[in-house]
Amino acid sequence: MALPTEASVKKLLGKYKYKDMTTKDVMNVIAVYKDLKPVVDMHVFNDGTARELVSLNGTIPVNYRGSIYNIPVQLWLFDTHPYNPPICFVKPTSTMLIKQGKHVDANGRVYLPYLHEWKANASDLVGLIQVMLVVFGEEPPVFSRTSAGQAVAPMGPFNHGYPSYPAAGPPMGSYVPGGGTYPYQPTANTNYPPYPFSGGSAYPAPPPAQPQISQPHYGSQPVPGTSAMSRDGVISEEHIRASLVSAITDKLRWRLNEEVSRAQAELEALQRTEEELRNGQRSLQDMAGRITREIGDVDQNIDLLKKKDEEITSALEKMESQSESSNIDEAVVTTAPLYKQILNLYAEENAIEDTIFYLGEALRQGVIDLDVFLKHVRLLARKQFQLRALMQKARKTACLTDHY
Repeated sequence: MALPTEASVKKLLGKYKYKDMTTKDVMNVIAVYKDLKPVVDMHVFNDGTARELVSLNGTIPVNYRGSIYNIPVQLWLFDTHPYNPPICFVKPTSTMLIKQGKHVDANGRVYLPYLHEWKANASDLVGLIQVMLVVFGEEPPVFSRTSAGQAVAPMGPFNHGYPSYPAAGPPMGSYVPGGGTYPYQPTANTNYPPYPFSGGSAYPAPPPAQPQISQPHYGSQPVPGTSAMSRDGVISEEHIRASLVSAITDKLRWRLNEEVSRAQAELEALQRTEEELRNGQRSLQDMAGRITREIGDVDQNIDLLKKKDEEITSALEKMESQSESSNIDEAVVTTAPLYKQILNLYAEENAIEDTIFYLGEALRQGVIDLDVFLKHVRLLARKQFQLRALMQKARKTACLTDHY
């Protein structure tokens, strides 16, 4: 089966708040552990609430005593991942039973220090699975079931020294791997407090498993601290009552720690929000200061433009009043009659030059024909030559340079 693509994973995470970070984390996992697949399903919490979440389902390869075994797991990702740790379960098949231990309860819920100390910037799913591989390699979380389905047989991959226990757990006072006896105790895992949800999530965490009292007999050794057990090994009411009180106490302690951690996480989230708001306030104040300075500069430029406009208006009015009383022909006055003659010759010669130019434009546009153009150009060119010769003679008489 082909591995999920980044686009398909991102589509599954459509409602997640940190889609890019979660997609990257999931892609890193399925690139290493190809048996894990992301799926969308409804996760039901212990208080009855349900929520549609993405989970990683499949198996992880556990190395136990030199052999590799595939352990089925399920990792539920909150929609605030990676700022909240996932909820991890061992999901045994029909041929397996859960083995309760320090890290796995009767429901298959996995408890690890890595989950409790989860940090968004330092923790990821690959690291979580690596820790699970180490923990499960030391203490397998499942047993194999017999063909009758009644008792736990020595497991194929995990029967190295483990006795066969009934489905509800080993009998009281029986041998437990590692030494000692197995006294009756609540199955709630109280070694780890509730996960510190840093994102202020309001998701209810599953409570610890209820104590199991499924064994109708005890071993040969009595339970310490109890005297109400009869000699034939039958559990008394006082013993059951004490066990229930202990389980309820553990559950209340769990709930209290959960509420404290949740309140602390919400407080941290509010403090971060306050800090962000303060930074935004400082940014807005800086922007307001810059805008105020720019408004002052604009006002100064407006005043300067108004003064320049008044000066230009005054100059235009002065020029208009002067042009009405002055003659343009008298604007240029020469100091001698010879200079005036040169000026007139120059003006007339430039007028002929302009006339020849416009005659060429008229010919190009078809206004006049070629014969008319040549006739007038011939006359104007002859006159222009005479004007230039006369102007050159006058400049020589006035001792001016030859070039003009």
